[in-house]
Amino acid sequence: MRRTRRSLLLATAVVTALAAGPLAAPAFAAPAPPASAPTTTGPDTEALSAAIAGLPDRDVTAALLRVGGDGSWRGTAGVRDVRSGAPALENGRFRAGSVTKVVTASIVLQLAAEGRIDLDGTVQHYLPGLLTKDFAPITVRQLLNYTSGLRPGASLGDTVEEGYAHRFETLTPRQVVADSVAQGPAYAPGTRQTYGNIHYTVLGMLIEKVTGDSYAHQAEVRIFRPLGMRHSSFPVGGDPRIHGPHNRGYDWIDGRLVDVTDWNMTDRFAAGDLISTTADLERLLVGLFRGRVVPEPQLREMFTLPDVPGAQYGAALERFEVNGKVIWGKTGSRPGYTAVIAATRDLSRTLVYSVNSTDAKGDGQQAGAQRFAFPAFNR
Repeated sequence: MRRTRRSLLLATAVVTALAAGPLAAPAFAAPAPPASAPTTTGPDTEALSAAIAGLPDRDVTAALLRVGGDGSWRGTAGVRDVRSGAPALENGRFRAGSVTKVVTASIVLQLAAEGRIDLDGTVQHYLPGLLTKDFAPITVRQLLNYTSGLRPGASLGDTVEEGYAHRFETLTPRQVVADSVAQGPAYAPGTRQTYGNIHYTVLGMLIEKVTGDSYAHQAEVRIFRPLGMRHSSFPVGGDPRIHGPHNRGYDWIDGRLVDVTDWNMTDRFAAGDLISTTADLERLLVGLFRGRVVPEPQLREMFTLPDVPGAQYGAALERFEVNGKVIWGKTGSRPGYTAVIAATRDLSRTLVYSVNSTDAKGDGQQAGAQRFAFPAFNR
């Protein structure tokens, strides 16, 4: 069974590719050289160069990496699509998956700073009728830090294989939440932390209710435009395409490499529907950590773990350690695509990447983290 939970140390990318339908395994082309030569200071550029050498391979079709802070490095390797063998696009757009949650949390925290949302206010207050009487009051903060006690909602398949046949179908956020509510609470709010999309699906609905505007437009005017994220967007309706230049995504299904680029992501909504580029996500990461997106004290919510056993997440962001360094970041994966944003709190080291993984939702993610994330922070 493939895992659906992402963790930066368990999520990141081993990627391989396909084309517009089931194919025989392709003969892979030679990789493009990395953009910069190894150095003796800053990130481990030799390890980073080695990580993308030989792409595409069976696991990864393309990789786009940006490392910044005290010393920078960029690398692009692999192919745009396996049919043509054209080189991967350095500025290609991709599905960022759960990195979307950072955008959603930022909007909610902005609204809190404006006094339009109280983080201690409840779902029952802001979205009356959404939850049944079986639910104790759930606060906005508990949605942000994954302690709401809501169960996962409806999906069109728990694995890529299951979902592929339904990839052009629509599952609305309200349908997702209704299914969650029908199952009743998993535990009392604020007593456990369980990562999942459902918390941020409800937050997207909350944003729309409070602002009287669409979630996508709020992201555009509050986050994308101010930060100059000109190539970031959300699909319109159930549009399954990635518009603009992009590297195609693939997955192994029943022993065949299948093009999974076109996929209706309506069920992911404010939890995982973002399309972006590595340059745009770097702008988001740096702008956020510098306080240009969310003001203090609301920004502290992102770097504060709830007081529950085993907590790893603040508001959207996950805390972990690499070689003694405390790192805050977020992973995301959709069929054919894995994305990561991560940084030290002082921005002395930053990492953004997109990897076109043929097992983006599966068990190869820990190896991908070792391959791509660790070299960025190991010295």
